[in-house]
Amino acid sequence: MRLSTRIAIVVGAVVPLLVVASGWVLVGLVGKDLHAQADQRLGERAHSIASAARGVLRAASKDRPRAEQAHQRKLFTAALDIGIRLSGPDGTVMDGPQPDASVHLPPAGTGHPVTVRSRGKTWRALTVPVTTGRPGVAGTLWLFSPESARQAQIQLVRGRVITVALLAAPLSAGLAWALAAGASRPLRRLQQRTSGLDPHTSAARLEHTPTRITEVDDLAQTLQTFLARYDEQATRTAEALATARSFSAAASHELRTPLMSMQTSLDILDAFHDLDPADHAETVDDLRRGHARLLGLLVMLRALAQGDLVEADAFAPVDLADLADAAVSDLRRTHPEAEVTLDGAPGLTVLGWQPGLRSMLDNLLANTLTHGRSADDRAHVAVRLRADRDSDTPAVVLTVDDQGPGVPPEQRQTIFRRFHRRADSPGSGLGLTLVAQQVDLHRAQLRVLDGPGGKGTRFEITVPLAHPEQPAVVVPQHRDWLSDTAQQRQQQRQEIHKVGP
Repeated sequence: MRLSTRIAIVVGAVVPLLVVASGWVLVGLVGKDLHAQADQRLGERAHSIASAARGVLRAASKDRPRAEQAHQRKLFTAALDIGIRLSGPDGTVMDGPQPDASVHLPPAGTGHPVTVRSRGKTWRALTVPVTTGRPGVAGTLWLFSPESARQAQIQLVRGRVITVALLAAPLSAGLAWALAAGASRPLRRLQQRTSGLDPHTSAARLEHTPTRITEVDDLAQTLQTFLARYDEQATRTAEALATARSFSAAASHELRTPLMSMQTSLDILDAFHDLDPADHAETVDDLRRGHARLLGLLVMLRALAQGDLVEADAFAPVDLADLADAAVSDLRRTHPEAEVTLDGAPGLTVLGWQPGLRSMLDNLLANTLTHGRSADDRAHVAVRLRADRDSDTPAVVLTVDDQGPGVPPEQRQTIFRRFHRRADSPGSGLGLTLVAQQVDLHRAQLRVLDGPGGKGTRFEITVPLAHPEQPAVVVPQHRDWLSDTAQQRQQQRQEIHKVGP
């Protein structure tokens, strides 16, 4: 059933009820007004009739029949269309429509009309005491105004109310249907536009021009939001599938070499039970290194996949100084021979994904510790944190310096590629890729420069500071670090890997 039909049915049922209810109140008010008018006229007539009644009582007390008859005619003439009943010491005189003599009448002194019923008829009765000024000559006058005329008027009003209610039902239903059909026309047009949308087969989306009808515009906005979220989730699903495929491909390709090396070592141990102790120890050492490399590859690939799949609601305020202090403390504990310094004030809060930022710091420090050793094979790592509030975008500047051989300028754009590693490197070739991924994820900037005094290497990362105007949710920019497109994009983004002087 259409909305316009529903509205017509409801209006067609409600409007007559409202008319009847209003008419019922109107009938009550009209009846009350008619009673008040009748009582007022009864009270006004009582003065002239009471004067004639006194003349009747005086003539009767003096035993003057002819005078009494004259006063009675005057009394009946003053009464006109209302009934009267005069009760005195010498009897009762009555004329006009009135209830039976057996009906109990209101006593004298009530002062206001009351309703009296007899044989299915009703009257408004007013009791008036009549005094003549003579001792023992007094009586009671009752005036009766029939309510048949007033009841006829009230019944006429009731009939007209019912007639109006019966006519209002179809008229209001038809008018409501016409108005509702016109008002719902934008909704039908919206339904026609949305019925042809299929996110599976077409990239077309809902285009809505405001209609100035709040409900229709709100519904269109809700549909647009729903379709946008569907597209976002579909994109996220595709990204997740691409990440899973890339993870599988990278794992199968990169794990093949360490697995084959471990298989060779196991074959040697199995074939030569009387292997020389030195060769045996070397083979076992190869197995351990292969196992460590295998484990490192899996950990790094897992971390890259997590970075590609991180959701926006995982971002929260993070104190980068506290995070750097924890990373430096762990490095000092695992490598007590390394000289690691940290210079930075607390309270440098950024909006970020804490596990990702910690992974960035750990991998950057591990890379510096491995490739940034000085000529005497000592590791000197200097970590500094400072706030840069003078730029257009206040940020935290993180620098990590070493005293190693440095990175040639022509290689500063390639060291962040997946599986890029030196021949003698013990790592997986993914540590700096993880660093670049987190830099990109947090909309930061990364530069590779010469170290202080032109010696060694400096990694400089600029992360925007969190501030009240910054949105609480950060949408990650890219999710393809496990695929080859990330390498192609990195080559095109010179501002992230800017060559130092």
